[in-house]
Amino acid sequence: MQDNSTIAAIATAPGNGAIAIVRVSGKDAIRICESIFYPASKNKMLTEQKANTIHFGTIMSDDVIIDEVLLSIFKAPHSYTGEDSVEISCHGSVYIQQKILELLIDTGARLAKPGEFTQRAFLNGKLDLSQAEGVADLIASDSEASHKIAMQQMRGSFSAEINILRQKLLKFISLIELELDFSEEDVEFANRVELGKLLSEIAVIINELINSFKVGNVIKNGIPVAIVGNTNVGKSTLLNILLREERAIVSEIPGTTRDSIEDVINIGGITFRFIDTAGIRETKDKIEIIGIDRTKAKIEQASIVLLLVSANDSTQNIRESIKSIKASRSIKQLIVAVNKTDLKSEADIDNSAFANIEREKDELIYISAKSHFNIDKLIDTLLNKVNLSYLKHNDVVVSNIRHYEALQHSAEALERAEAGLQNNLPTDLLAMDIRQVLHYLAEITGEITTDETLGNIFKNFCIGK
Repeated sequence: MQDNSTIAAIATAPGNGAIAIVRVSGKDAIRICESIFYPASKNKMLTEQKANTIHFGTIMSDDVIIDEVLLSIFKAPHSYTGEDSVEISCHGSVYIQQKILELLIDTGARLAKPGEFTQRAFLNGKLDLSQAEGVADLIASDSEASHKIAMQQMRGSFSAEINILRQKLLKFISLIELELDFSEEDVEFANRVELGKLLSEIAVIINELINSFKVGNVIKNGIPVAIVGNTNVGKSTLLNILLREERAIVSEIPGTTRDSIEDVINIGGITFRFIDTAGIRETKDKIEIIGIDRTKAKIEQASIVLLLVSANDSTQNIRESIKSIKASRSIKQLIVAVNKTDLKSEADIDNSAFANIEREKDELIYISAKSHFNIDKLIDTLLNKVNLSYLKHNDVVVSNIRHYEALQHSAEALERAEAGLQNNLPTDLLAMDIRQVLHYLAEITGEITTDETLGNIFKNFCIGK
């Protein structure tokens, strides 16, 4: 059941600042604020003021002025939560924020739970569940690409796509259900040929959405790039150049990096998570062996493996390095960077060393970390690997694991429905599979949900949102 109590919370980030915002929402929000607010213009009570108006005045506690504030009034249903709401803009002192919140609670409000304002917006029909999750993603976005995906989701692009699919299926399921009502008369209301075409069309769209998750998920969480190679090929130097700071220790002594070092940087609107790993070599040093084992684990986890080899190394060693990396079954994309080209010309490097490179899928680039030669080209290569064209040319990109799993279940149910249609299964069995598709699509937008699902989603929001 929906809680109708009035809630309050500080909406701005913790700490001192120029201004802060305290939010109040619920049926008594305006009355509660009225009891502690003294307007500069005393011609009307707050409860008599029009919606979408701002009022200047003071917050008082036992005749003591706490702060001069601006108070914004929103009335149901035209507010973020769909309820009567008030936003108090005060000075950013932590004491002032806490004192205002304390006064609101003393006069009838209660402290809001994480995400409770957005949860009420969902329960009151202001947002669907996918849009509500987009709000959280928008707050957490730290790059242009993740911001774009979150904004599309919050504005309902993904929900609109899902609703179109559901409406098309609902038309047919209603006809199939009608057939079940007249099962004894052996009538057919749903055209099976048209239904087959529709199921195929929807399957294509759902599979496109599922495939977009590969792009959306890494953009949302940052693209892990493992910098790997033998000792002393310049991995730490390259990491420092990419991060533009002395993050890793650089030394001529082999085995300096014994554990993985991670840091993130935004390049071209994309967040990359670079991982400098321990050099791969034969060693008896127990600590270094642990580092090498971790390197292998990071290769498994990475979306892109940046293999660094030295132009001074032998052809055999280079080929063995490439072969070793490509032996990993989970490797997604490979970039081979030939470093230290400042010591050896490109023409002198034996290209037979790179015979294992699949030029269409993998990349080969000559660089010098020391002189910064071709570093810009390496960065462009990394951006190309992310497939930004997908983000530019597709309005909807799935980045949420809950949506991804629901889409996968929908695709499986669609596959069963298509097979059932081809094999002339009874109408009731066909209807069951189509209902499953509708069920999983409705889970995405929250038309079908549980308290547990809502709890898991909104507990990750910040308090005040």
